[in-house]
Amino acid sequence: MIKALVVDDERFSRDELTYLLAKYDTIDVIGEADSGEAAIMKTIQLQPDVLFLDVEMPKMDGMEVAKNVQELKKVPSIIFATAYPDFAVEAFRHEAVDYLLKPYEEERLADAIARLEKKFAPEEQVVEGTKPSKLAVESEDDIHYLDPEDVMYVYREDRLTKIVTKQRVYETKWSLKEVEARLKGFSFFRIHKSYLVNLHYIERLTPWFNGAYQLELCGREEKLSVSRNYVRGLREELEL
Repeated sequence: MIKALVVDDERFSRDELTYLLAKYDTIDVIGEADSGEAAIMKTIQLQPDVLFLDVEMPKMDGMEVAKNVQELKKVPSIIFATAYPDFAVEAFRHEAVDYLLKPYEEERLADAIARLEKKFAPEEQVVEGTKPSKLAVESEDDIHYLDPEDVMYVYREDRLTKIVTKQRVYETKWSLKEVEARLKGFSFFRIHKSYLVNLHYIERLTPWFNGAYQLELCGREEKLSVSRNYVRGLREELEL
């Protein structure tokens, strides 16, 4: 069971969402909160797996709650709920599982629950070889949905992770490790503590010095360094 806390300052909205969630065998609503402050206290006390979190609340809004719960030992997943679509970009900066608009559409709620169930499914229940269809990358004003197959390589620089495609370079505040996890299932391999490369674009591997190699990608002029600790694993991947 996925333990859920419903947070909304309007009683009717809490009752409606709780009623809709009761239809799902995998969801257990363990509590409600009518303010941001109460949401944080109940998150500490009840340790929910997910917050269904209203955005617009007096004093402390949903975005502030999401930011504050990131500091807790057990960080819950977030599904935002609001009558206003304007908060979507900011919501996904908090790594929200989904973003629901009021009044709730049962089909959209079902999609959100499916994402949540997939996130909390035991590893042995995850179908081997399943892959995300898109990689969501937030900019200041919008969200770009990239085809992971178009990503040539990813690297970390100046506290930002940069995602290089054939067309352009995107920047994200995700760590390289987080991007690597989101690309799991695709042909990406770490060649350096700061670099992740798509094996499909590798054109040449050349010895450099002290056991390290240089790597060239199709259609790119720059050469990437392959740390000697990763050379053997990379060669094994390429020679399969």
